[in-house]
Amino acid sequence: QVQLVESGGGLVQAGGSLRLSCAASGSIFSITGMGWYRQALGKQRELVARIRSGGSTNYADSVKGRFTISRDNAKNTVYLQMDSLKPEDTAVYYCNVDGQYRSYFSPFNSWGQGTQVTVSS
Repeated sequence: QVQLVESGGGLVQAGGSLRLSCAASGSIFSITGMGWYRQALGKQRELVARIRSGGSTNYADSVKGRFTISRDNAKNTVYLQMDSLKPEDTAVYYCNVDGQYRSYFSPFNSWGQGTQVTVSS
């Protein structure tokens, strides 16, 4: 089993910043991709940003230039620095991690419990 613990959500005014963190623990052999998704009320979950083991990243067009994803491989942790936040960024943000278990190197894909980000106008 892989556990993901997220932190850093909250309420912020438009133009402000927040930093999300997600730490993975458990029977992990390796982590391939780490990412953040979000789901606003009444909408489908969407990719915000993702970072691969080699460091390559991709972002949703709506957050390019404002959000930065990074990872600390030694701590199995992924971060999302969110700057210049807008009310439309309001959503529950979910961490997602994929990799291999120690047992038989079988693959896993795990989700965090979600953290609320609310941006007031």
